[in-house]
Amino acid sequence: MEIVFKSTVNAENYKSRIYLVNSLEDAANCSLSEFEQKMLSAKVNQTRFIKIETPDYTSYVVILKNDSDDESCETLRKLGNEVYNSAQGKNEKDVVIANISCLPNVVYPFLEGFLLSQYSFSKYSKKLEINSFENIVCTGKDCGDINELNTIIKGVFVTRNLINEPNNVCTAEYFAQQAEELFAGTEAQVFVRDKKWIENEKMGGLLAVNKGSVLPPYFVHVVWNPQKNNSQPIVLVGKGIVFDAGGLSLKPNQFMETMKSDMSGAATVLGTMKIVAETKLPVHIEALIPLTDNRPGENAMALGDIITMHNGKTVEILNADAEGRLILADALSYAASLNPKLTIDVATLTGAANQAVGEHAAVYFATAEKDDCEALEKTSFKEWEPLVRFPLWNYYNELISSNMADMKNTGGQYGGAVSAAKFLQQYVSYSWIHLDIAGSAYFKSKWSYKGVGATGFGVRLLYMFLKQLA
Repeated sequence: MEIVFKSTVNAENYKSRIYLVNSLEDAANCSLSEFEQKMLSAKVNQTRFIKIETPDYTSYVVILKNDSDDESCETLRKLGNEVYNSAQGKNEKDVVIANISCLPNVVYPFLEGFLLSQYSFSKYSKKLEINSFENIVCTGKDCGDINELNTIIKGVFVTRNLINEPNNVCTAEYFAQQAEELFAGTEAQVFVRDKKWIENEKMGGLLAVNKGSVLPPYFVHVVWNPQKNNSQPIVLVGKGIVFDAGGLSLKPNQFMETMKSDMSGAATVLGTMKIVAETKLPVHIEALIPLTDNRPGENAMALGDIITMHNGKTVEILNADAEGRLILADALSYAASLNPKLTIDVATLTGAANQAVGEHAAVYFATAEKDDCEALEKTSFKEWEPLVRFPLWNYYNELISSNMADMKNTGGQYGGAVSAAKFLQQYVSYSWIHLDIAGSAYFKSKWSYKGVGATGFGVRLLYMFLKQLA
């Protein structure tokens, strides 16, 4: 459900009323009844938000404070989740949010948390349905760009839905079909490439990973070029392993049970592109998404195999579960044909990244210009999808050195995120940033506005970064 801004609305017409104030003193401007004012006085020790219930309606006085540093804004998103959970528990379909005295850059993250909390993946069970609001009206002082916020939230939900779909539904073919449907009616062009095209392009990494599957691979190319010119594009690349069993290097059950989410990079890129198309961002952006599952069946790639990649380099396979870098490398090599200004790849690539920074952040590597890296990192904290930069020192090349081929596809016990990035670096000849979102893309237990399952991590970050470039 979208949120609508109306400058003048009578809050008394709603049974659920949320008042946003900078301090308790501002509550005098909330049009509270005498009874509500007495209740408010009795609950002044509740410093985050004050819930006032009457037989006919419920009011919430939410103290945001006009303090908008990055971490404070994340606190506001979580507060938005708390207020949403309390308000929607009343089973009301309509709610009004009145900004009494808060700055728009403070209200906006609160609304983000409130709206992101509406998500549920109840497609396969009615018991998972939530009593979401049908009408959300925002009124009062400026609350920021509400229309853009609605579009961003929808893009995040596109990503979360794709990731949460089980693999018996979300195959490589299904994902490709969803990409076509998603951009129908927009100015974006979607090209779905089949196995024959992939073979003609000699994408040896994607083909090798797919050898264990009974289903064919696909390669999706989305083009957004509203000016229809020959400008250098920003290229987004998303890892699309729709299910990762580990191949012949079979994963233990506890690590395999969430591997429908190994296409989170692909879903993140697609959700971002959807926002770009809907907001008509005036910048040339293209997305490349290689798609397959990684299973131990058929003629699955074996340890010791040597394959030839899209750029002609040879790779010794020493771990069939280090497959994401193989399909990404082919896509990154192909990206060179687009003459990119900047390429950003997104992948749930290594458990090492998750172990290094935890589940609420991601690591990144870059050969891009300092200004681009600083802008991306600054945006990541503003959206509170924090990025931590890891090194690409030359001596790490030793980790992927092979005695049998140009390189091997795994770097051993230590520095797993770095060795994966060093592998990818061998396939780029342009300005490049690699985001390893393993751990932050999918949660096994519920957490605030990110919920349980797919989190949509990276969508808001990428869109806001692209918006700056535009």
